[in-house]
Amino acid sequence: MRPEVSSDEQAEFVALLTASQGAIALTIRALMPGERQVEEVVQQTNAKLWQKRGDFQRGTNFRAWASAIARYEVLNFRKQQARDARLTFSDELTRCIADEVPQMQDDLSDQQLALRKCLGELKTESRDLLLSRYRGDESISQLSARLGRSVGGLRVTLSRLRTALLRCIQRRLDSAEGLA
Repeated sequence: MRPEVSSDEQAEFVALLTASQGAIALTIRALMPGERQVEEVVQQTNAKLWQKRGDFQRGTNFRAWASAIARYEVLNFRKQQARDARLTFSDELTRCIADEVPQMQDDLSDQQLALRKCLGELKTESRDLLLSRYRGDESISQLSARLGRSVGGLRVTLSRLRTALLRCIQRRLDSAEGLA
């Protein structure tokens, strides 16, 4: 880094950095598709750019320089993630988890069976409405338009149906536990 950065150079750097925020974020998002920490890496990149501002040569392509630093920050993030991913469990914890998995699978199977039976007890119209909402690709507004109902009214109906299903499932599971 050069020893001194004049206030004019700093002002120019801030203007270039501000104008390039969209390009920097786009570069990082492209390199980290689906990652929730994109904004964190954008901030790390901005901090690194500010730290290295004395290295930037005026008159060169700021976005290319910033994008190169962004790529390095993504690589650093991935290295850190890989180090953090090496979490290991003790043998005792591994055994505990392994012992619990069959019970969790049984509980899930019981819940699924109870859900199927409770869905079968619903009126056809109610069951079809729930299945349309949760199996289909329709948003609630698309479903309300198709059914000719208000979004608010449809939400209330779905909430009541979910509550009824939950109560039915809980009753079935409670009665099954009493029999076991």
